[in-house]
Amino acid sequence: MAPVFLALAALGSATGTPYPANRLAAVDPAFERVAEIRERPIAAQAKPTRSRYSVTIPLDPVVRGTPQPRILGPKGRPLVVIDAGHGGHDPGTISPHGGTKEKNVVLSVAKRIRDELLASGRVRVALTREDDTFLILRERTAIARNLGAKLFISVHADSAGEQATGSTIYTLSEVASDREAHALAQRENRADILNGVNLSGESNDVTSILVDLAQRETMAASLEFAKLVRRESAPLVPFRAGGLRMAGLAVLKAPDMPAILLELGYLSNREDAARIRSVDGQKNIAIGLRRAVEIHFAKQMATR
Repeated sequence: MAPVFLALAALGSATGTPYPANRLAAVDPAFERVAEIRERPIAAQAKPTRSRYSVTIPLDPVVRGTPQPRILGPKGRPLVVIDAGHGGHDPGTISPHGGTKEKNVVLSVAKRIRDELLASGRVRVALTREDDTFLILRERTAIARNLGAKLFISVHADSAGEQATGSTIYTLSEVASDREAHALAQRENRADILNGVNLSGESNDVTSILVDLAQRETMAASLEFAKLVRRESAPLVPFRAGGLRMAGLAVLKAPDMPAILLELGYLSNREDAARIRSVDGQKNIAIGLRRAVEIHFAKQMATR
């Protein structure tokens, strides 16, 4: 019967009119079984059973290529890039005093610094991120270098015991200045790792800081700028003892661009957290940086 069954089925397909299923089944009962199977829902198309132990983790959408931020300010002026740390899935430090997330407060401060610098009219300014976006560490410095930045300022807020308080300015060093600086570098440099997957694309060999003469000059310029920031900000912002530290922070490793990482204070400290969140506290941070930036570039102009 099989040849008859196939011939009748083919005839129906060729004429565009399906041969009646009941008549095909009468010719060959196997057709009835085939038809029944075809009418069943395909298991692969059915929604899988959700386990009560399953966990859903929202991930940021994949962004292809390094994002290009807006550059604001008068043409021809030196460019300052301000980097608000963390962002997206990475909240950074979370304050026990009100639950403030580092990624949010440092973005607010970065925008305040940008506005203060633009008001001076002496520099151009770009932010590595203007919203709640996650950037891996190498993207942050890549953005600044691609734009031709003359100065890079990364903004963070730290966490430690309740007694720790005050701002700290970090510059790059081959050797951390102390144990706390080393711990900070280890913690911040791990921001490139999500769920155990290394996103940085760097090999394990590139873990030590290998600096040539050009980078040593950049490190010296970064330290001079850090001293300016401390001097100009001291009347407005409380600093930890000394205020300056060195560490092998990934975002400071560009060999041809002076860079600092400014820890605004400790979100784990009640007074620091309140100061960093406040309008006046953020404005004072911005004023101190603006003064230091103006002097930094004025000195460069004077020595040309």
